[in-house]
Amino acid sequence: MDKELLTECVGWAASVILLVTLIRQIVKQANAEHPETISTWLFVGQAAASTLFVIYSALVGNMIFVVTNSCLLLTALAGQWVSRSKRRRARSTGQ
Repeated sequence: MDKELLTECVGWAASVILLVTLIRQIVKQANAEHPETISTWLFVGQAAASTLFVIYSALVGNMIFVVTNSCLLLTALAGQWVSRSKRRRARSTGQ
């Protein structure tokens, strides 16, 4: 296997592991009893950083990072949506 292909495989493997981990965290948060288990600022920070990393990755021409950081941005938005939905439901039911 040549070095460039190996480098690409390592990059994509890291991307998949990170995304699976974050998706699992969102699922765990969605199933959590208490909506305040995850800070809103975590998702705000993640979304801001991911947006900047997408721009940076595009500027340096690294497709692995463009795709990964775009997906990370989507997980931040999904996590924020889950968090807000749970908090709204908790307020409406008086929890």
